Amino acid sequence: MQATLRTPRIRLVPLADEHVEYEVELDADPEVMRYLGNGRARTRDEVAALHRQRLAVADRVPGLGFWAGFVGGAFVGWWNLEPPERADQGPVEGQAELGYRLLRSHWRKGLASEGARELLRHGFEDLGLTRIFAETMTVNTASRATMAAIGMQCVRTFHMDWDEPLPGSELGEVEYEMTRPQWLAGRNRTDRSHSGQPDLITLISRTHRRPEFGSG
Repeated sequence: MQATLRTPRIRLVPLADEHVEYEVELDADPEVMRYLGNGRARTRDEVAALHRQRLAVADRVPGLGFWAGFVGGAFVGWWNLEPPERADQGPVEGQAELGYRLLRSHWRKGLASEGARELLRHGFEDLGLTRIFAETMTVNTASRATMAAIGMQCVRTFHMDWDEPLPGSELGEVEYEMTRPQWLAGRNRTDRSHSGQPDLITLISRTHRRPEFGSG
């Protein structure tokens, strides 16, 4: 069962049928969809079908799924943790892919990273995951900036075959990750900073997904 989550600004509730109109609004914006799917806005019927797929994620692995985000009662977007689907993403057990998609009116407010940090915490602390990763197009600099801002490290660039390649597809996709030890180290470092103790931990830096559920 999915938990309801909270951040200083966002209330994250498990996605439900009552949220489908928000999803329609979100996916109807071509700018939101620029790096996702075929790069075009989606119809109501297309979103309704995807809504059922999004709900089904919660049935595949306990605790994972999609969350609708609200700030002051207003819908701002969704966040998700879902199990890996491709062989190159690694085993399902202990892993989840992080994604997020926000209404354009709520871009550049720090909400994507705020919600994503809470899903990292939930995944590692509450669900006991060992690794969380996120994917996006190499050229999607905004989504990559969010991944970097929450402490994820870029671990690879890879190429996939697309039926309708988007501009920039020739540069490939990128995968970012955070492992449980990295998350714990970062949390300990934050705790030391807040307590005034010296930081003795150094994280080693290692050198969205465009399909439906990736980071948009």
